Amino acid sequence: MADVELTKIAVIGAGSWGTALANLLAEKEGVDVALWAREKEVYEEIKAIHTNHLFLPDVQLAPTLKCACRFDDVLHEKQLVLLAVPSHVFREVLQGLKPHLTPDMSVMMATKGIENDSLMIMSQVVEAVLGPRVLTRFACLGGPSFATEVSRKFPTAVSVACKNPSHGERVQRLFSTGFFRVYLSGDVVGTQLGGALKNVIAIAAGVSDGLNFGHNARAALITRGLAEITRLGVKMGSNPHTFAGLAGMGDLVLTCTGDLSRNRTVGLQVGKGKTVHEITARTNMVAEGIKTAKSAYQLSKKENVSMPIVQQVYEILYENKDPQQAVRELMSRDLKAELDY
Repeated sequence: MADVELTKIAVIGAGSWGTALANLLAEKEGVDVALWAREKEVYEEIKAIHTNHLFLPDVQLAPTLKCACRFDDVLHEKQLVLLAVPSHVFREVLQGLKPHLTPDMSVMMATKGIENDSLMIMSQVVEAVLGPRVLTRFACLGGPSFATEVSRKFPTAVSVACKNPSHGERVQRLFSTGFFRVYLSGDVVGTQLGGALKNVIAIAAGVSDGLNFGHNARAALITRGLAEITRLGVKMGSNPHTFAGLAGMGDLVLTCTGDLSRNRTVGLQVGKGKTVHEITARTNMVAEGIKTAKSAYQLSKKENVSMPIVQQVYEILYENKDPQQAVRELMSRDLKAELDY
C-alpha cells in the first residue's frame, strides 16, 4: 500500500476551505473525489449545479466532484480522508467517521485550531479517537492559503507535515498542481501550532487596525506574535525553523494583513467597538481565532510560556477588556531583550 499513489479521496467538510481543496483535487486527472456536506442545502446545490454559494461563491466547481451527506457514501473505497471542519466540531465529526474507516485508510487534516476543553491540537485528537497507529499515515496541511484565491488558481505555496516521509511524499504529489506548490515538513506539531495561533495574532492585528494605530503597530504585533508562537512551539517540541516558514511566518503574515482574513476582520470590528456576539451573528463563516484565543491562553498557562499578546486577545474577547487598555498594558510591560525566549 505504501507505494500506491493516492487517487481516491474523501473530503469531510464543505465550507470554503474544504470545498476549495476538494475542487483542486477533482480537477486533477485520475483523482476521484467525494465531498461530505453537513448542510442539506449545500449538498443539494453542489449535486445539482456544482456551486457552493453559501461558502465559496462565484466559483464553478468541477463536474467530476461528487457530493454526499452520508459518511458511508463519501468514504466508500477511499484511500485518504481529508478533514476540513472547524476545530470545535472536529472530535464529534471524527467519532462519527470512525465506524466507516478501514485500517488502511490514511487521515489528513486541514483544520487549524486547538480544542477548547482538552487543549489538544488536532493530531492529538486524531490519536485519541483513532489510536496511535493512525499517525504513521497521518498528515496535516499548513501555510498561507485563502480558499477563494486557491479556487481562482492564484499561485499558492503550502506545506504538508507528516512523520512518515514516504507517505508525506505521496500526499505532496497528490496536492501539487501548476498553481499549488507543496513543500514537505516533518514537524507535525509546529505546523499545527503555527496554523492555529496565527488566527489569534490576526485578531490582535485587526484590533490595532480598527483603532487606526497604523502600520508600525501592525508590524510589531506580527513580529512579536511570531515570537510568542515560536516560544510555545519550541516548548512543545517543534522545530523553531518551522515558524520561519510557510506554516509559521507565511500563514501569520497572510492572516494578519489580508482583507480576506476572517480573524483580522473580527479584530477590526472589535477595534471599532463591536462585540463578538454582534460580529459572529452576521456571518456563517467560522473565525477560528475566537475559540482558539481561549485554548491558546490556557495552553500557555499550562506550558508556563509567556504569551502577552494572546493573553490580551483572550481578555478582550472573553473578559470585555477595553482594547485601548490592552494596548497600554502591552506597551508598558517590563523591558527585555528582543531574543529573550
